[in-house]
Amino acid sequence: MSDQVGKKTLGLRGGTQRDRVKQSFSHGRTKDVVVETKRKRVVVPKHGSNSPAAGGGSGTPKAPRGIKGVSDAEMERRLKALSKAKAVEADEARKREENEQRRIEELERRRLEAEAKEREMREQREREREEAAQRREQEQEQRIAATDQTPAAEERRGGTRPAPKPAAKAPPRRQERQDRKPRDTRSRSREGDGRRSGKLTVNQALRGGEGARQKSLASIRRKQERARQKAMGGPIEREKIIRDVQLPEAIMVSELANRMSEKVSDVVKVLMQNGIMATQTQTIDADTAELIIQEFGHKTVRVSDADVEQVIDQVEDKPGDLLPRPPVITVMGHVDHGKTSLLDAIRDSRVVAGEAGGITQHIGAYQVEQDGRPLTFLDTPGHAAFTSMRARGAHVTDIVVLVVAANDQVMPQTVEAINHAKAAGVPIIVAINKVDLESADIQKVRTDLLQHEVVVEAMSGQVQDVEVSAKTGLGLDKLLEAIALQAEILEIKANPNRAAQGAVIEAQLDVGRGPVATVLVQRGTLRQGDVFVVGEQWGKVRAMESDRGLRVKEAGPSVPVEVLGLNGTPEAGDVLNVVETEAQAREIAEYRQNAAKEKRATAGAAITLDQLLAKAKADKDVAELPIVMKADVQGSAEAIVQAMEKIGNEMVRVRVLHSGVGAVTETDIGLAEASKAPVIGFNVRANAAARNTAHRKGVEIRYYSVIYDLVDDVKAAASGLLSAEVRERFIGYAEIRQTFRVSDVGNVAGCLVTEGVARRSAGVRLLRDNVVVHEGTLKTLKRFKDEVEEVQSGQECGMAFENYDDIRVGDMIEIFEREEVERTLD
Repeated sequence: MSDQVGKKTLGLRGGTQRDRVKQSFSHGRTKDVVVETKRKRVVVPKHGSNSPAAGGGSGTPKAPRGIKGVSDAEMERRLKALSKAKAVEADEARKREENEQRRIEELERRRLEAEAKEREMREQREREREEAAQRREQEQEQRIAATDQTPAAEERRGGTRPAPKPAAKAPPRRQERQDRKPRDTRSRSREGDGRRSGKLTVNQALRGGEGARQKSLASIRRKQERARQKAMGGPIEREKIIRDVQLPEAIMVSELANRMSEKVSDVVKVLMQNGIMATQTQTIDADTAELIIQEFGHKTVRVSDADVEQVIDQVEDKPGDLLPRPPVITVMGHVDHGKTSLLDAIRDSRVVAGEAGGITQHIGAYQVEQDGRPLTFLDTPGHAAFTSMRARGAHVTDIVVLVVAANDQVMPQTVEAINHAKAAGVPIIVAINKVDLESADIQKVRTDLLQHEVVVEAMSGQVQDVEVSAKTGLGLDKLLEAIALQAEILEIKANPNRAAQGAVIEAQLDVGRGPVATVLVQRGTLRQGDVFVVGEQWGKVRAMESDRGLRVKEAGPSVPVEVLGLNGTPEAGDVLNVVETEAQAREIAEYRQNAAKEKRATAGAAITLDQLLAKAKADKDVAELPIVMKADVQGSAEAIVQAMEKIGNEMVRVRVLHSGVGAVTETDIGLAEASKAPVIGFNVRANAAARNTAHRKGVEIRYYSVIYDLVDDVKAAASGLLSAEVRERFIGYAEIRQTFRVSDVGNVAGCLVTEGVARRSAGVRLLRDNVVVHEGTLKTLKRFKDEVEEVQSGQECGMAFENYDDIRVGDMIEIFEREEVERTLD
């Protein structure tokens, strides 16, 4: 026990140290915490155990001891990865150094090139200055010699020679100038030249100068030119450039200055000098602009807005470029004479089944083959409402097949087709259809055609006629042979290797495909991707479909295709032209739209106030039937509008507020509601929103698929606006034999009914010497003392007029009744 007195307790070396730490909390609260710090025990190896000097003193270090828990193989892999990473890092550092070195060398090369160029330019300027100085010295010496010539001559005449001038003074002056030149050059280089002094540093090259805006190469050249001219003896006036200024009908002042390459302020100043106060944003006319252009010494080139259409290729084709093309045959004739059935038999398809009521409503374009040669057929409607459509068909065709029914005669629409063909200068082939019927009279048809100057071959004429039957197929081969023969005679050719040009046969707004146009290519080849302009619209051929519904990539002359990719629906009959760029097509379309708008505005402005007043007075008693009409294709819409304009008389008329292509929309319903007009849809329907709006607002929508029914219904509706016709029917005459004065009644006429009957409810006129002096009604009609309703002929009666007393013996009384008769439009 005594041995342990005074000894320390067994524990770790160093023990545990205690310390107090102030711990802070939120809201400013603190707390003292006791913290214990434990020291780690360090094991020091004893001398001579595993020291490097031990083990025989070989001096070879041993491999490091492995980490606890890591095998030797894993340690070897880690060492290899570490060495590989170090190698990669060293390689990247080397590459960075090489790149930096190449960049420095490139900068140094650029600096040397810039210094060499600057030195060369400086030497050039020095040479120019020396040459200029030498020229000035020579000129000065010549002037001195010229001034000294006269005194020298006088002294020679006087016999004395002048003393020679000291020649040693000239070299010092020249030497002084040579000594002064480098100093002046250095001072100009530092002060006025504006060039960079010193060597080009890396920072200056990367920064693009000393942080300031660098001058352009053109400004440096201009400055060098001015310095050279100044060194040559003064500034030289530059020669003015005369420009050809294109001048439209109206131009803005700033644009005029830009085209002349003059300052806007100078142009405005010249305008003010000519008494025209205009700013740079104002527009001046062509005559004023031409005067300004002449003031500045330029030339004027007058251009028009219509010049934008000059990009359309109008070059005539060379005869060597023309190749044979399929003929375009138009089938014409009266309605229900079998045009479409005839073409149906040729095409061996059912076209008639797709037309409402068996009537062709559109112009259809189809292609068939005859003996390996294609033939393009246009089927035009025969109804009178489609006269304009037939006219367009005649203008794009080569041969007209005139279909006449053998059981009928030459009808008005047949005569119109003949006139269209003659106006277009197109040969006619007469197809006498329905020869299989018992009532067919072929000879009568040929005789009727003589009245219209159509003499067939059977009547010793030049026009071919073929007897056919669309029902049985009789004579179809002969008809095709006649068409092929006529095409050979015409020698129809076109150039397929040029920009396409064609005519729009029909156009419509398809719900799924957008605006679609049926185009008959006349010249060139229309390809997918071509940019074109057609009428007031333009577009890019997105896709093309043949008459069979197949997608095609290109269409040559006389090939009908449906074109997709228009920005709007064109008018049927518009001409399609292919241009180079979309900008040109858009510019031409905008010009045509503006021209059409100005034409409509000019037509409206041409009416004077007196004409407006006269028209308003004339229309005061005219009843109008407004309608809003939508159709499936442009041709049908145009034909219906023309038919509507023909309905009416001096008392009532039909006014089409709006006509368009496509489905009936809410906008159409709103227009119809504001105008209290019905909406007519021809082969189109209203969308769901339009139907709901029409039901809510009470707007009537009528759908039609046959033009006959549409015209008849509109005519009946217009007839309902006519006021009933009032007709007078005379029922009797009476003669005044005597007059009486009755209190509370007035003058009473004693009359004898000479003809007919006198009724109290009827109207009366008082005739004096066969002149009407009063018209009115009867106040009283008496037979003796009784009031009666009527008095027969040969009986006497008493009559008194309502609000009229001037009656005399011998006057005649005309008795009549009015009746209303409903009127209809013929």
